[in-house]
Amino acid sequence: MSSNRQKRIRHAGEAYLGFACLALALMLTGMPSASRAQTQTPASDVAAQIRGQGYQCDSPATARRNVKRSWRDSAVWILRCQNAVYRVRLRPDMAARVTKLK
Repeated sequence: MSSNRQKRIRHAGEAYLGFACLALALMLTGMPSASRAQTQTPASDVAAQIRGQGYQCDSPATARRNVKRSWRDSAVWILRCQNAVYRVRLRPDMAARVTKLK
């Protein structure tokens, strides 16, 4: 075999070994699996945000994006909880602006 081909085979093997080590490290550190990630819904995400700001949201049911009120860098969601309905404006790196509707 030519020396260039041997180098390419060795580099490919090293890349594969690196990928295998990374995959093993992710499995051992408890990286969330796809099945756990699918159970998280927009309603639970938005509810967690407003709960962190002191609002009560028991059993979040749905979160529907309000396209008309949303901006390019600011999404507006209508969050329906068991005890209330909120309009929530989410902006990057800022607290959510929450308006209780019902």
